Amino acid sequence: MTPHEGASAAAQASTAAVAVAIGKNLTVATAESLTAGMVAATLANTPGASGMLQGGVVAYQNSVKSDILGVSRELLAAAGSVDGGVAEAMAEGARRSCAADIGVSTTGVAGPESHDGKAVGTVFVGVATQAGTRAFEYSFSGDRQAIREHACEAALERLLAALNEVGYRS
Repeated sequence: MTPHEGASAAAQASTAAVAVAIGKNLTVATAESLTAGMVAATLANTPGASGMLQGGVVAYQNSVKSDILGVSRELLAAAGSVDGGVAEAMAEGARRSCAADIGVSTTGVAGPESHDGKAVGTVFVGVATQAGTRAFEYSFSGDRQAIREHACEAALERLLAALNEVGYRS
């Protein structure tokens, strides 16, 4: 996949996510580590996003993950920042701190070196809704930018899937 194809797939997922969220009157917030705001920026680049995007937190450092998003310091110390539980806690923190219906998060290793014992390309996407929270693990290849783009696309696809599962607000 070329970067242009990745951007196109991310833009398509974003367009669909914005439309579904608005159609269901649902709001979204992001918490991003390795994507550093790419998910929120892709959503915001979609016409109509102001009707569903609450906000986002770029949590590159563990101190931001714990202090702003509420990720347990014990979890970060035990598992490291690249972990499914951390992705879940980040998504929950985004949802809570931005008063959104759905929180989506990214954490992982873009390279060029491994981090916290995790290989380059290891990515976790977290999704938090009122119904519960899940993390999804991925293993991407490519250079730093390609891994970040793949992670952004994966997060938007998981967001879209979650939006399609969530019912209308009462």
